[in-house]
Amino acid sequence: MLNAETILAKLKELQPIMATRYKAAAIGLFGSFARGEQTATSDIDLLVDFAESADLFDVIGLALYLEEIFQRPVDVVPKRALRAELQDAVLGEVVMV
Repeated sequence: MLNAETILAKLKELQPIMATRYKAAAIGLFGSFARGEQTATSDIDLLVDFAESADLFDVIGLALYLEEIFQRPVDVVPKRALRAELQDAVLGEVVMV
């Protein structure tokens, strides 16, 4: 079964592609996988620090790219769009690549 360790290893391997193709400067795992509480149907939650020049196409493109690789839904949350009320919870559990 997929776990945080395998997700983080794959993201590290893909980091150069994600930076070049989707302008993802830094990426981290949060949510059920980061907490070790995932199920067979859990999605993958990623906090991404995009370059200033990134746009919505980069965010959506990265999500679709990673969904194809991991064969499950991937939620990409741009760090600059993280809502204030969720910031402490997300930043408290995120595991950066």
